[in-house]
Amino acid sequence: MYKIGWFSTGRGQGSLNLLHAIVKAIKGGTVKADISFVFCSREPGDAEGSDRYIKQVQEYGLNLVCFSSKKFKPELRAEGRKNHDALIRWRRDYDREIMKRIEGLRVDISILAGYMLVVGGEMCTHHDMVNLHPAAPGGPAGTWQEVIWQLIEQRAESSGNMMHLVIEELDKGPPITYSTFPISGKGFSALWADLDQKLKIRSLKEIEKEEGLQNPLFSKIRQDGAAREIPLVVQTVKAFSDGRVRLENKKIVAEGKVLEGPYCLTEDIEKYIQALPV
Repeated sequence: MYKIGWFSTGRGQGSLNLLHAIVKAIKGGTVKADISFVFCSREPGDAEGSDRYIKQVQEYGLNLVCFSSKKFKPELRAEGRKNHDALIRWRRDYDREIMKRIEGLRVDISILAGYMLVVGGEMCTHHDMVNLHPAAPGGPAGTWQEVIWQLIEQRAESSGNMMHLVIEELDKGPPITYSTFPISGKGFSALWADLDQKLKIRSLKEIEKEEGLQNPLFSKIRQDGAAREIPLVVQTVKAFSDGRVRLENKKIVAEGKVLEGPYCLTEDIEKYIQALPV
């Protein structure tokens, strides 16, 4: 059976939703895999949100490994806020402790699902880990808010999400799987037209500052992108567990060939969304 590791800080509802989706997919037979362990970078009592997450993991009967980043070498971590070398040392030492705790637990691939820490070089080297980014390959970098405003500024016609290989440089790893969706045409034309009217009297930066998340075009792009994030995580794990995709020496292999780029899951994502109950 294909084995996955699941890394999360368990901070909020998004982390719970991701966990619920993969557990449901496994129990329902959509994904033929086992969760070897769930690693949480918080321990009971660290925060209310992670306490709910930890409780849910336990109720699912999953192998839970907790190790509080908040309590680990706090002096070195505090120094790391001013000294980058100290932060690198703290990150290395924390990752080494994680690897000790999961040693012996077989894993084919690990998923970062609401994991709020940067993974250091040693752990990236020893483990194949993938993370979600709210943009298509070649798209904008940054948070999902920054990504959407950049797409609007570029007047992009499409957006997407990708799962990328985790490397030491934050969000710089090569894309592994991805899906795209249109942000022009049906459902968007009127929103772009509304923005154009506003741009006659205000700059885009002013609109961003004044309307923020409430801007109708921004809101629609976020809504369509968020609807595809969990399906991409589930369908990525499915593609790996089905053997359609695998990593060899950090390279993507599909149908016996090393791919030059990421594996497209757009068709799978759209079918998954259409099959969801209304």
